[in-house]
Amino acid sequence: MSASQVNRLAQGGRIDRSQTLRFAFDGKRFEGYGGDTLASALLANGVRLVGRSFKYHRPRGIFSAGSEEPNALVELRTGARREPNTRATVIELFDGLEATSQHRWPSLGFDVGAVNSLIGRFIPAGFYYKTFMWPSWHLFEGAIRRAAGLGRAATEEDPDRYERRSAHCDVLVVGAGAAGLSAAKAAAEAGAEVILVDEMPEPGGRLLRERGGTGEPADAAWAARTSAELAALDNVRILTRTTAFGYYDHNLVACVERVADHMPEPPPHLPRQRLWRIRAKRVILATGAIEQPLVFGNNDRPGVMLAGAVRAYVNQYGVLPGRRAVLFVNNDDAYRTALDLVDAGATVEAVIDVREAVLDRRLADQVRDRGIRILHRHAVVDARGGRLGVEAVEAMPLGGGTASRIDCDLLCVSGGWAPAVHLHSQSGGKIVWSDDLECFLPGEAKQDTASVGAAAGLTSLEACLADGQACGADAAASCNTGGRWHRPAPIVGGQGVPRAQPRLWEMPDPPNRHVKKFVDIQDDVTADDVRLAHREGYRSVEHLKRYTTLGMGTDQGKTSNLNGHALMAALRNEPISQVGTTTFRPPYTPVTLGVLGGRAVRDHLQPLRRTPMDSWHADAGATWVNAGLWRRPRYYGRQGETMRDACNREVIATRDRVGLCDVSTLGKIDIQGPDAAEFLNRVYTNGWKTLPVGRARYGLMLREDGIVKDDGTTSRLGENHYVMTTTTANAAEVLAWLEFHLQAVWPELRVKVTSVTDQWAAMAIAGPRSRDVLAKVVDVDVSNEALPFMGVTECRAAGVPARLFRISFSGELAYELNVPSDYGRHVWEACLEAGAAFEIVPYGLEALDTMRIEKGHVTGAELDGRTTAEDLGLGRMVSGKKPFIGKGLLDREGLVDPNRKRLVGLIPVDRKTPLRGGAQIVADPDAPPPVPMLGHVTSAAYSPKLGHPIALALLSGGAEREGQTLHVVDPVRGGTKVAVTVTSPVFFDPEGKRLHA
Repeated sequence: MSASQVNRLAQGGRIDRSQTLRFAFDGKRFEGYGGDTLASALLANGVRLVGRSFKYHRPRGIFSAGSEEPNALVELRTGARREPNTRATVIELFDGLEATSQHRWPSLGFDVGAVNSLIGRFIPAGFYYKTFMWPSWHLFEGAIRRAAGLGRAATEEDPDRYERRSAHCDVLVVGAGAAGLSAAKAAAEAGAEVILVDEMPEPGGRLLRERGGTGEPADAAWAARTSAELAALDNVRILTRTTAFGYYDHNLVACVERVADHMPEPPPHLPRQRLWRIRAKRVILATGAIEQPLVFGNNDRPGVMLAGAVRAYVNQYGVLPGRRAVLFVNNDDAYRTALDLVDAGATVEAVIDVREAVLDRRLADQVRDRGIRILHRHAVVDARGGRLGVEAVEAMPLGGGTASRIDCDLLCVSGGWAPAVHLHSQSGGKIVWSDDLECFLPGEAKQDTASVGAAAGLTSLEACLADGQACGADAAASCNTGGRWHRPAPIVGGQGVPRAQPRLWEMPDPPNRHVKKFVDIQDDVTADDVRLAHREGYRSVEHLKRYTTLGMGTDQGKTSNLNGHALMAALRNEPISQVGTTTFRPPYTPVTLGVLGGRAVRDHLQPLRRTPMDSWHADAGATWVNAGLWRRPRYYGRQGETMRDACNREVIATRDRVGLCDVSTLGKIDIQGPDAAEFLNRVYTNGWKTLPVGRARYGLMLREDGIVKDDGTTSRLGENHYVMTTTTANAAEVLAWLEFHLQAVWPELRVKVTSVTDQWAAMAIAGPRSRDVLAKVVDVDVSNEALPFMGVTECRAAGVPARLFRISFSGELAYELNVPSDYGRHVWEACLEAGAAFEIVPYGLEALDTMRIEKGHVTGAELDGRTTAEDLGLGRMVSGKKPFIGKGLLDREGLVDPNRKRLVGLIPVDRKTPLRGGAQIVADPDAPPPVPMLGHVTSAAYSPKLGHPIALALLSGGAEREGQTLHVVDPVRGGTKVAVTVTSPVFFDPEGKRLHA
């Protein structure tokens, strides 16, 4: 044993003493052993001060031994792998580990922020809501944001890899303690496919933290045998180092497996972490229970620890957290800690019990036989000490009397155990209060799930084993029957505070002085803060949480909610069952963003779709932009050109001569069947039954609530054959929407729909010379008489079968040519060759967007999920003669309000200052706040044909404001103010003469 490990026991524990591991904390070097956590190794080396509290910067030490830890939050590793807010109690020690304390400056021992503790009376809960409102919140915002938070995120790119996997099983068991192992074994022996997950490195739960050989029906050796038997079965998968953090609908449980977190860095063949999405027929929650603290003066000092955690450090890690201990308890279980401490060589000065008697007299006799005095009906009212921790406790009789000082360096507290009901709550199950156990228990389940063992409120090992076995067998049997699983609730019983002596939720102050009594140790929420919230009207537990930050830290109230909510119940003079508890939401413990993303990062963030002409665009030096899932050319820059230069050149060339644009990304949906026209009539606002073969029509779709969903053209190719185009981004969504209505709403319609987006390459030929170019490429007459505007025909293009549409998005004489995808580049190059004599240019998305803004055509910026047809100036397309999706809600009061924001155009008064999408429109930007927002800019561009900036906007009052001068303000991006004139949204060729040429 290293000489520096002053608190390491000479023998015992489940650590590997042959494996010495070196690590650093705040730059100081220490040693530990294989099997240690960072917390156990720090305690072994006599480190008591590990952090500072969130608000008052009070010194804090290790409090627990599990994922409920509120204090020991550290930064792990350095550089790109730096990880903040990691709980030292769950960090497996590895050689070379570097950890740093956080939320202190300049050092942990001397923290300037500790001055907050001296002025604590002036900064109670909610003080910032009242203090920083004048003269402006923004005056204080920077300093407050710098002071807030519990760590520093890494600023470099994460070098590690993460994975996601999905799995299915008959029975998922969460938790591999006594009840979980018993349930998994019973289910597996009944033939069920079983997955067992546990957040610890090895199965066993609290069995690993108790002394063996005590005559118990199960111990660590039993856990090892049982887990080995399960691992040998083909129908069982065991996932250790895996935390189930979220329980979602249809028995979907999300888990994080920490594959390589116990290593300095992952080897090349392993991910750092793996996200499991497990779908199970039955879920058994064997999540155990969490020991609760007691509320008394200065209960946050280093050296104040949960009694069960102290027992874990002694028995599992061979560490003695203190030499002279006092126990402050209200239940029998904590007496085991007194026995284990004495047998490990510590001195236990006293067991201070708020109750009149111990329920298990055998335990009390064993404690007294070791010379430990028991003070019944006494309470610790103050933990005395300094920066490095507790030095003594002040105890006094609950009935009144003289306070006494008891010297100690370790105070073990236990307010009983509360079931970990978080996953049960996330699943939609009810949480019910137990007067017998004075804690919340899992109630009626909403999904096919059951809580077992300590998670169900059982307190004896025998009961947990029996409950797990019965539940596992029942779950396996029910998998074959189908339907809901209605498992009978377990019989709840065991230790607890007798009903005649209800739990004391808050201890009295010491004589003649007031002390801070912390309810939430991580977030510095005191009992006084709870009382203040009650006085100021924040009496709901949900309001209490947000007003005081109770339960809002990384521990999510695991050791604070029960006490805080009970105190509020007492203040409201209502039973806790009526006051209730806050809703538990995922994640159960913090989850890294990397594992949620998995491999979907950088180029793998989403699948990249390339058009058939992609290789030509790359050869031409296109600058790319992502549109939906597609890579599209934004512009084709030439030497020395900026994006605006290139865009202006492409727009002018198209307006004056001819341009070619790749529009293959538009959604294309093939619609066939005898009822196809009727189907279109129902999904579009305008009529479709009269559309002749060989013609196209612009259509508008609404959602059921009357809001515009999408727009596009649909062409009739045959008697029962149509092809629909959609916006690029909405193609998949529209197809799914159409399929839903055919399958679920109108199954009687004889219609089939399928996506043909990838089957056709599409290109737009636009401009005054587009007909001349096209005449050289296709084998049909493209004159205005033969192919008028919105005409459709089949032809051959450069020898390839093709479809030709007389459609225009640019407002020019234009055509869209569709050819099979494999021939896309061939026909594209044929068009460029035919257009060379007319100085044809390819144009990208930037030029296309500029031209559509010039014509007032809408896209996703205007179809933002809030606009109606009338808002967009498309009210004439809404038929009053037929039913269609969304018609029934079009006349709602809010949708016909004349003050709704409607589409308009904007031109800067100075005709120079550019406008930007998202900027706000106001009448007077210099008026005293609040300044009413009249609307916002949706799309903006510089028009090279008009010679000035233009923009489309949604403006309250719409066209009625044409001619008015308003102002566009952009407070987020520099606070610019631009005077603008409201105009028609159609800036260029309003009569449409070029379109119909």
